Amino acid sequence: MLKQVSIYAENKKGCLQNITGILCENGINILGSVTNDSAEYGIIRMVVSDPEKCIEVLQKENYICKTTPVLAVECQDEVGALDKILKTLYSTNINVNYTYLSFNRESGRPIMVINTDDIEAVENILVNKGYNCI
Repeated sequence: MLKQVSIYAENKKGCLQNITGILCENGINILGSVTNDSAEYGIIRMVVSDPEKCIEVLQKENYICKTTPVLAVECQDEVGALDKILKTLYSTNINVNYTYLSFNRESGRPIMVINTDDIEAVENILVNKGYNCI
């Protein structure tokens, strides 16, 4: 299980770059990310190398942040890989709130970052089906 950092940011020119600049200055690597926007504010979800330090440095710059548990599931780099994972979860009555893509720097394989209401149960299900959860 990983800690994802969610950053609530104003939807304006340069805001995302300001956040990435702060992380860069503090030696924090972004391992996976997805950005969702609305008219005025957006949510930037990231898996980073140091979530606690990320929260600390961004809050000093007046960003609203929180951590959320997520699951990283290594999958094959092939057509239908995500579909197989989702079918497994659907068959066990698990709802997936959202996903986004990263990759395992050691193996070079894709990693699906998954948020659900019960991360531990999902991890057990996927491990029992032969998936590598990070």
